[in-house]
This record gives sequence, structure tokens and C-alpha cells, in this order.
Amino acid sequence: MSSVSLAAVYQGTPGLLEFQSLPTPCPRGEEILVSVEACTLCGSDLHSFEGRRAVPVPTVLGHEIVGRIEAFGPSARRMDVSGLSLSEGDRVVWAVVASCGGCSNCERDLPQKCERSVKYGHESFRPGYELLGGLAEHCLLTPGTAIVKAPISVNLNTLSPAGCATATIAAAMESVGDVNGRIVCITGGGLLGLTAASMSSQQGAAAVVLCDVNPERRQRSLRFGASHTAAPEQLGDLLRDVSKGRGADVAIEVSGSPAAFQTLWPLLRIGARLALVGAVFPSTPVSFPMDTLVRRNLQLTGVHNYGPRHLVQAVRFLESFGSQYPFAELVSRWFPLVETRAAMAAAMDPGCIRIGVRPGNYSSS
Repeated sequence: MSSVSLAAVYQGTPGLLEFQSLPTPCPRGEEILVSVEACTLCGSDLHSFEGRRAVPVPTVLGHEIVGRIEAFGPSARRMDVSGLSLSEGDRVVWAVVASCGGCSNCERDLPQKCERSVKYGHESFRPGYELLGGLAEHCLLTPGTAIVKAPISVNLNTLSPAGCATATIAAAMESVGDVNGRIVCITGGGLLGLTAASMSSQQGAAAVVLCDVNPERRQRSLRFGASHTAAPEQLGDLLRDVSKGRGADVAIEVSGSPAAFQTLWPLLRIGARLALVGAVFPSTPVSFPMDTLVRRNLQLTGVHNYGPRHLVQAVRFLESFGSQYPFAELVSRWFPLVETRAAMAAAMDPGCIRIGVRPGNYSSS
């Protein structure tokens, strides 16, 4: 094990990263040290890097991480959350939030909102706990981290977002209930929306309607389980046609756009369920008539992050169906860690779904 680990450190100045060689920690107690194999850049990483989203600094960004176990602390659990044994060298993914298990939120089945959480890619430096993000050669897993052993059969392009986008949509699908035979409408055609389309299709939705302003994203969604697509101005007519005038049974809003929400909610049928997932940064307030929610028996749920079971579901979904849909194509390019700034710039292209970063010498072409 190297005594130092290279890391791309964000100090709080928008658009700037500083490369530092940080001490590689020896895992204590229940901690586990992993060598980072891959990290894809999520939209929230970009928002933080651009200064549009507050994050404690200095910090190592990145939370869509795949790693290999390098060392166990003396009392570390050698089993993942699904009961599979863990050994040095195993490939793993882990939850974005490590939870204490004993606070009021953990006791209410909300470990992702733990009052004493450690959130990977979002933590400021503390002595011995600098390496808590994916844009580094190593990451230290703290006690309370939900770890899932990852099948080698799933390639890194497909697997890397499991700990963010895939698991978040697994939680969203749980929140809206059974979609078998239902009409599902998804607003937003990024990785969240494409994952929601593929999961809805696999769960037997009668129709999967995906709405996005970008025609390329709409077209791509047809390869991920969407049966119909629409631009925002077309969505009302399309849903009325598909549903025989009743509206969508289930809706999943992943764009984070207030305009998308305002377009979507009037198109829900009586008794519909709507999960809001994408609005994770400050935006314009929306207007919503309370009597509509009541009279139409609508169920509105916010979903932010996920619990350990959703990460297990995400990995199992990618293992079973990841090759059935072109998830591997969604990582446009891999950059070496030393080119993280170029990776961030490439990820700003709205045509990219994901850009990846890997320690080592990887071509950026």
C-alpha cells in the first residue's frame, strides 16, 4: 500500500482543482480502505465544482465510485449488506451516505438522512479522514457504510453510477409502488430518467412515456425501455392518447426543472403517484393548488438518496439487465485522475450523460 494517495482537491473556488498527495490512511476499527478503480461524474459534482451547490471544503468530490478492497480494519465486518463475504481484492460499490444506525432518522428507516452521516464526495477534510471521495487513488470507508460486492461480469461503465443514479431510482420505484400494467411518465432523459425507463419496462409497465426538451435524449430513451417520447409541449396530447384521456398512473420527475413539474402534475390521473427526484439544487418556487392534491387523491413523494436495500437492488438490476440496455455506452470517455479538470470540462457538454475518471494512465481520447 502506498504511503500517499493522489487526490483532486476542491478548495471552494469555482472551476479550480488542486492535486495533492495525501497520506493513505491505515484503516482503524471497522474502517475499510479501498483503492479507487473508477469514478463517474454526477451532475451534483458539476454543480459543486461550478460553485452552484454548497459543499464543505476542502474536499475530494466524487461519489459514483467502484473500488477494490485493499485493507480491513481490525474489527471491520467482512460481509456486504446482502450477506456475501468480502475479501481483499474484491470489487465493491458503496452507499453515498454512511449512517450511524442509532439516530432518530436511522430508526425511521431513513439512513440516508442520518444525523451523524458521512457523505462521500461531500466531506471537508479532518485529520485522517481526507480521502472520502472518488476523485483520488484511495477512499476510506467509515463504519456504517453499506457495501455491496460487485459482480465482475458488469463492466465499469455500467457499474460506476450504481451508488448514485441507479440506487436512487430503485428508491424512487419503491416509492411509487407497483407499476405493472400502469402508464408511467418520466420527465428528464439523463441517466436517472433512462434508468427509470428501463426499470419501469422490466417491471411490466403498460407504457413508459419519457419527456425531455432534447430530441437526442428522447430518441436514446427508446433503447432504454421507453415506449413513447414527447417534447414538453407534446406531452399532454400524447398522454391523453396513450391513457384514453385518464392521464398517467405513475410519474417520476428527474429533471429538477420547475417547468417540468408544472407541465407534469396536471396530466396525472386520479389516484396517481408522483415521485420528485431531480430537484436537488435551489430553483424557482412552484405553485400547486392544494385542493387538486386532495380531490384527485394524488400522492406526492420526495426521494433523495436511498437506503442500503436500494443499492443491493441497483447492483442486482445491473447484473441481470445491464447488458440488455446500452448503459455501457453512457460513459462517453474516461480520463486519468491527473486530467480531472479536463474531465469536468467534458462533462459540462449537455450531450454527455457521464464522463469517468480513473487513477492510472488512461487515454482521454
